[in-house]
Amino acid sequence: MTDTTDDPHRITFGRRLAMLAEERKDELALVFAPSVGEEVHLSWAELDRRANRVARLLAGQGAAAGDVVVVGLPNSLEHVAATFGAWKLGVSVLPLRSDMPAWERTRLLGVAGARLVIGEWADGPNADLSRADIAAVAGSDTADASLPDQDAAPPFTRLLPTSGSTGTPKIIVKPSPGFFVIEEEARLIIGGESAVTMCASPLYHNNGFMFCYPILLNGDRVVLVEHFEAARAVELIERYQVTMTVLVPTMLQRIARLEGVETRDLSSLQRVIYGGAALPEWVARAWLALIPPERFWFVYGGSEQMGATMCTGREWLERPGTVGRPVDCEIRILDSSHREVPVGEVGEIWMRLFHDDVPFEYIGIPTPEPILGGYRTFGDMGSVDADGYLYIADRRQDMIITGGVNVFPAEVEVALSEHPEVADVVVVGLPDPEWGHRVHAIIQARDPANPPTEAELREFARSRLSGPKAPKAFELIDQIPRTSAGKVNRTRLVQERTGTPGYTAPTDPASGSSGELR
Repeated sequence: MTDTTDDPHRITFGRRLAMLAEERKDELALVFAPSVGEEVHLSWAELDRRANRVARLLAGQGAAAGDVVVVGLPNSLEHVAATFGAWKLGVSVLPLRSDMPAWERTRLLGVAGARLVIGEWADGPNADLSRADIAAVAGSDTADASLPDQDAAPPFTRLLPTSGSTGTPKIIVKPSPGFFVIEEEARLIIGGESAVTMCASPLYHNNGFMFCYPILLNGDRVVLVEHFEAARAVELIERYQVTMTVLVPTMLQRIARLEGVETRDLSSLQRVIYGGAALPEWVARAWLALIPPERFWFVYGGSEQMGATMCTGREWLERPGTVGRPVDCEIRILDSSHREVPVGEVGEIWMRLFHDDVPFEYIGIPTPEPILGGYRTFGDMGSVDADGYLYIADRRQDMIITGGVNVFPAEVEVALSEHPEVADVVVVGLPDPEWGHRVHAIIQARDPANPPTEAELREFARSRLSGPKAPKAFELIDQIPRTSAGKVNRTRLVQERTGTPGYTAPTDPASGSSGELR
């Protein structure tokens, strides 16, 4: 381990926090908004003190530079203290869902190679440290002087867990030097102005982790939300004059449907960034009426950092449905034989970074090899127009083939989400003896006591979708089982409805375009 305090070009994450504490002292750094109770304010100095205390706790438990520490906590002050405490030691952090089931968690921890696990799980396996342990040390009056600045022993890594829609646990590993730097892509999103970022996504997810910790390291204020709730989010934006936030479609939709939201003061927002699943057009237009279109950003990418596209709401209004043009990569749309498809035709999206000296790897599953000189894919389907703007269709593994027609669930979900009595919707393909698979819509009603009828939903769907795309069945449930990041496991939903554990709806690897059964 090397002391790097005097090297201005090698500022570790831990040293960066100490520098901010020295410069800013009692200025407000972090606001934590719990689900119940008042917000908690931490200054830069207090944030650094808490990190130092937790670093000593972790060191006492054997953590050292080059190790991995799992932080399996909900959005909380303890999550922040544990993460920065680990970084003070040059330790890599693997954030983990605090409510991950034991079966999935056991498999993931089995390949993580973690020195320590921080979490609270009643169903085992036992963690080394609990949230209460972190809270007791972080909030204590124990020694809190700055620790010697430590380089991370290589390879210092950026780790994020992901299960995707297949449900197979894996860890994304992205090598990192462990030194503070704001990447050019992040600069485009953060902007040059001083930011107040509301982090409403869970910290185990890329949207949460990357829009909390790098923002703090940049010296900007973060409002960290324990659990997203639309009305509370709007209140926090107004109270703290939030300038930037990242919201998934479910969050955007719930805010857009708040009664009287058009009268609320959202003028401080300089950037609202959308990413994740397909965004219904009505939700996009609602937001472009709430804030100036140039302040709403559409972003497409992934935790693997294979590449990204971006555009503003102004561009989207000219090309409804687009997620923008590439900003750091090249894009090709290919068929199943890796041949380029014509402009406007749907195929698999492949991306190649302009500079990728440290490509990602997976732990838990094989890392796919790039093709055609460096192109990689998230497995998503889409098309580009003549000007290079990308349009997302859906994930290949989610595609439903019904009667020879390729149906993308995202398109059906977007259409049904426009029904005023639909609060949430997920579409899956179920086995069918006649059609191969049938389109099945799972609906969460806005008012469970007065849900829409199947006839109403069917008529609504047929008014917007061609015959094969309209669901053949509608199922009403109390709550769509989404994670706190807004994701849903379609494979599990299919398994529950077919009674066939391990069942995965097949897709057509030989077809990149849709046919039609007449």
